[in-house]
This record gives sequence, C-alpha cells and structure tokens, in this order.
Amino acid sequence: MDETLETPGPDDEVLELERELCRLPEVSAARVVTDDIGRATEVHILANGGKQPKQVVRDVQSVALASFGIELDRRIVSVVQLNGDGAHAIEPAAPIELHRAVVVDVTAETTGLRNLVRVTLARGEDEAVGFAEGSIASSARNRLIAVATIDGLRQLQKAAECLDVESAQIERVGVHDVAIVTIVFVMPPTEQMVSGSAIVRDHEEPEAIVRAVLDATNRRLTTI
Repeated sequence: MDETLETPGPDDEVLELERELCRLPEVSAARVVTDDIGRATEVHILANGGKQPKQVVRDVQSVALASFGIELDRRIVSVVQLNGDGAHAIEPAAPIELHRAVVVDVTAETTGLRNLVRVTLARGEDEAVGFAEGSIASSARNRLIAVATIDGLRQLQKAAECLDVESAQIERVGVHDVAIVTIVFVMPPTEQMVSGSAIVRDHEEPEAIVRAVLDATNRRLTTI
C-alpha cells in the first residue's frame, strides 16, 4: 500500500509552536496570530507570576527561534499574568506599526516594446498605485514590478524615499519557486543592502515579487 507523506502546513507549525510555548513552566496558554503569508503578527501569552513579563517574553522568543527557526519581534508578544489573588497583571506589547503596506493588485500593460506595470498597495485606510515603465524583455519584468512597488511605497510612507531596487528574481528553492529581491536603503553617506523573499503561490509570480519587496522593507521603514 502506497503511503503519502504530507508536509506540515503553516497552520500545523503554528499549532506546534503554541504547544511548545505551553511547555514553558510559567506559561498557561499561548495564542499565535499570523497574517495571510503565515508570518506571526501577534503572540498572546497567559502566564503565572513566577517571572517578570519581560523575562517571559525573552523565553518565548528563545523557544520560537531554537525550536522553529522563527525570530519573533518582542513588540508583538504580549503577556497577561495571573496573580495569586486572581487579579491580572498585564504587560502589553510595545507599540508597533499596525498598518504595514500590503499588496492589493498587480497589472501590466504592453504597448509595442514597452511594458507599463501598476502595483496597488494599501496601508491602513490609504491606498496608492505605483508605476514603472521599461522594456518587455523577460529579464526586466521582475525588476519593473519591484520598482513599481517602491513607487507605491513612496506615496504611502515618506521614509521610502531612501529605497532603490538592486535586483529582483524568481529562484527554485527545494520544491518551491521563491521571489527574492535585494533593496538598497540609501542614507548618505552610507548605503545598506537588505533582502526579502516570498514563496510563489498559485503561479502568481508578480504578486510574490511585491510581497518580497514588502518583506524586505516594511519592518525597517518603521524604524527610520
């Protein structure tokens, strides 16, 4: 009899992470909230009063990184502690930018040998359309999408003026196609190179390029 081995999906990994966090002596319950690409955006912990909340947060980060290779930002982890009298002592997550840019739509229009790319982004209630025009050459397509994404980001966040695209491509990694981009943060007299990646889903390579750009830039833009 043939047996099919299924690769654990994002939901399975989240459940495993929650179970592992509950094995910490101070943790009574754990809830991990993820976005549409499976990245943790909120981690809620119910703990006893055995340790300071900040130490509980560090323990949560250590478990996630050591057991699952997931690097949790301390700002997305909130801890609620139960005191001996049943009262709640709350250690809220530190303030974090709630509205990061997300992809809404990607379109391309070809006229002769020229290609016009439009990338629509949303950030909270704001929406912007970024444009990029260039050759119809296949080698230029992915970079045009990345450039249009940066153009949209500049309309939504003033800090994005310092961004430029170094490269954008689709690579085969294991059994998946992955969009990989490198972005330059230009902050004279220095330049910082960062990278971002996103798995191609349902053969939507243009959307994956946009998500890779956002992966490289969203968190860093909030610190500028």
